[in-house]
Amino acid sequence: MKDNFDDCLKMLLKHEGGYVNHPKDPGGETNLGVTRKVWEQWIGKPAGKDAMKKLTVEDVAPLYKKLYWDRVRGDELPSGVDWAVFDWAVNSGTGRAAKALQRIAGVDADGAVGAATVAAVKKMDAKIVIKKMAIMRENFYRNLNTFATFGRGWLRRNEETLETALSMVSRKTMLSKIASALG
Repeated sequence: MKDNFDDCLKMLLKHEGGYVNHPKDPGGETNLGVTRKVWEQWIGKPAGKDAMKKLTVEDVAPLYKKLYWDRVRGDELPSGVDWAVFDWAVNSGTGRAAKALQRIAGVDADGAVGAATVAAVKKMDAKIVIKKMAIMRENFYRNLNTFATFGRGWLRRNEETLETALSMVSRKTMLSKIASALG
């Protein structure tokens, strides 16, 4: 939903945390959820450890908007669905999150959210889409060879994303009913 990016970014950054360089993390050195590789591609030059440690929300927000939110067409997805897709896109790649959404919506799973995907999702019950995304995400995590190291955190993140996404749908529904009653 168009108005949700800022709130979704805040929630995302809570999940992602600050600077880490865990030896078992295939993403490697990361700050605010942005890997060194992605940051270097974004800025078009190498970034050292000090530069990675100094990243700010202001630095990474445009990256998250363009490379993740816009790629999954967050502005066009229903409230709650946008958050579920965005969080998984950041955590596991836009292609993976997009393909899951497309499979749920019954459209060609090409990994690029387009008009057909958005239209199909909008015809569905957002809560069902969100719940199916959470199930697919958990199954994906459980099959990773790093699950023993990171699995508990991933499952907690998935559960928090599920709960928040469902509450976003409920809040949107409630506001729509109030507006209808007043209008």
